[in-house]
Amino acid sequence: MREPIFSLAALTVLELSPPEMVEVAAQAGYEAVGLRLIPATPKEHHFPLAQDAGLLWRTRQRLRETGLRVLDIEILRLKPDTAVGRDFRQVLEIGAELGASEVLVAGNDDDEARTVDNFAALCELAAPLGLHPHLEFMPWTGVKNLAQAHRIVAAARQAGQGNACLLVDAFHFNRSASRLGDLVQVPPDWLRYVQLCDVAGPIPDSMEAILHEARQQRRFPGDGDIDLAALLAALPSGRPLSLEIPTESLRRRGVTALERARRALEAARAVVVG
Repeated sequence: MREPIFSLAALTVLELSPPEMVEVAAQAGYEAVGLRLIPATPKEHHFPLAQDAGLLWRTRQRLRETGLRVLDIEILRLKPDTAVGRDFRQVLEIGAELGASEVLVAGNDDDEARTVDNFAALCELAAPLGLHPHLEFMPWTGVKNLAQAHRIVAAARQAGQGNACLLVDAFHFNRSASRLGDLVQVPPDWLRYVQLCDVAGPIPDSMEAILHEARQQRRFPGDGDIDLAALLAALPSGRPLSLEIPTESLRRRGVTALERARRALEAARAVVVG
């Protein structure tokens, strides 16, 4: 089986600045990285890549030196008060300048019709830049599962936005109890990349526990209970795989970002390639 492109996601090594992350990804053997231009939460430790010209320059320099590419940028949240042009134009332009092709989008709005409108507007803004917004479903957001994400992306495409895509993260697929039968119904061109990880145990009873797992306690592929072989078989082959695997317990025990990145890549290769 031909090996896909493996990309290191920011959440796996969130303590690193973007230039450090690029360096670690190169040393660990990745071909690409995903850069977090907007923090996921207000409390998250964040390196302001979109506001710090020096940091952006150093990141570009390290990308040139290592030969790595930027797969995706994140995380653009569609909220009730979102104004797409005001909130995201600069971030999209920086992503395009860095060579990204994909954009990770979350739907933090319980009004599905407004989410459709905002997602379609984002796709329209991104299209001239060669970017493909991917709507990611997460069980605690306004886009809770695969079926709902499919509806929203379909509506954006019906509105003429051919770059509207859908992101499958193995963690969220499992914890949202989404179904493989629904996944095989997603058109392959909607799925330009995938996020891969594992998780142990049954779905927790509380959303707080699921959030904790998502942000701190994922497992390397093959070390948990997700049927990753079945999931990958239901997805288009050869898509880039973004390894988003926060393992906070390992970090606290002194396992370096480089070692965690290496272990993630080795585990993913064992699952995907064999």
